[in-house]
Amino acid sequence: MHPPPALAVVGWSNSGKTTLLARLVPELRQRGLRVGVVKHSSHPHPLHPEGTDTARYAETGAALVAFATPAGVQLSFPEPPEHVLSLLARFADAVDLVLVEGWKHGPLPKLEVWREGLGPLLAASRPEVLAVVSESLLPEGPRRFSPDEVPGIAAFIQQCLRDGLLRAPEGP
Repeated sequence: MHPPPALAVVGWSNSGKTTLLARLVPELRQRGLRVGVVKHSSHPHPLHPEGTDTARYAETGAALVAFATPAGVQLSFPEPPEHVLSLLARFADAVDLVLVEGWKHGPLPKLEVWREGLGPLLAASRPEVLAVVSESLLPEGPRRFSPDEVPGIAAFIQQCLRDGLLRAPEGP
């Protein structure tokens, strides 16, 4: 099974990635898309807090650990981040699109959220950046959206889906 179409939403810390995604997911859902979201971090983060039952299960080498509550189920797999695409392939029939927050150096097409003064514009050196979301005027390059243009960004993502631009490469 192939991974579902995916788009990485990248940018420097505090550029507005989470805020954009929190506004974009409902817009895409309203348009009929089933959207999955993955948070990618280059910093260590405990998936299971020390001393919890799930931490003990993870320490045993379980192939997956689930935490189920009335609010939902959280699954974790002891896989390195570069395997996320092959993991997502398992859920390809459950989502139409996966949005990945972060993963600047990953193999996915990208939507850059850029705020002046936080770091250089990634789109200037990365051809996989399809568009930039920014308040600032940018030099010539990929398409630019204002952070308030959520319907326009959603329409752009839908067009990229139709054009086959969001096909995820096969993972390891």
